[in-house]
Amino acid sequence: MKFICLFALLLPFAACADDADYTLVLKDHRFQPEELIVPAGKKIKLKIENRDELAEEFESFALNREKAVAGNGSATLYIGPLEPGRYPFIGEFYEETAKGVIIAK
Repeated sequence: MKFICLFALLLPFAACADDADYTLVLKDHRFQPEELIVPAGKKIKLKIENRDELAEEFESFALNREKAVAGNGSATLYIGPLEPGRYPFIGEFYEETAKGVIIAK
């Protein structure tokens, strides 16, 4: 019984250990890379680094995510698991240049 209780307590940490880490960099109001390929069916940790002095807001209707990122700051989002497909995103304050897509394969 003690083993089962210990296993149940450690289960959330085991799930976190499988998360894959990815980074999007925002510079000159453009995301780099513009296409980020991630594995389908897995939860990912997405770090957004804003190297511009002005704030930006990461927004994706397809991912149902919205996150403000301070100038020269960063933010972290957890996404997924995703079905295979394309998930567009934009920087809401500079939509003309700050755009990209997450591709789950």
